[in-house]
Amino acid sequence: MPLTLSSNAFTPHGEIPARFTCEGDDTSPGLAWQGIPANTRSLVLIVDDPDAPDPTAPQRTWVHWVLYNLPPDTTGLPEGVTSGDLPPGTMEGLNDWNRSGYGGPCPPVGQHRYFHKLYALDKVMVLKDRPSKADVEAAMAGHIIEQAELVGTYEKSG
Repeated sequence: MPLTLSSNAFTPHGEIPARFTCEGDDTSPGLAWQGIPANTRSLVLIVDDPDAPDPTAPQRTWVHWVLYNLPPDTTGLPEGVTSGDLPPGTMEGLNDWNRSGYGGPCPPVGQHRYFHKLYALDKVMVLKDRPSKADVEAAMAGHIIEQAELVGTYEKSG
């Protein structure tokens, strides 16, 4: 079975409900995965937005969440998970608000796409405290066994 990533909050390429954004509670949606390869040693979850600041003229990818060293026997994360609720051994990187933890969609203009990317790795990573997405991606290079992606969209109501 291939690695898959899903959410009970939104369908693939569907709209992320406002409660998971800056217009709501800004809490993380529930995520579930299956099909972890047998030789997986750790998982990485990265959530980012390649449409910042304006989807008609994107200038950068905005990082919303970076988790690494999730245990390979986990099958997902509950809605609204906080640092203290993460599976044992899970480490957090920095998002583009320069803090760890989930930061929900808050697009300044237009409808943006939010990529939830799950990676199965053949190693447990040793990184500096609160690494950036770039640090995590560099450490993952050559160690990705399989990956899955779930895309949601969001546009502010006002």
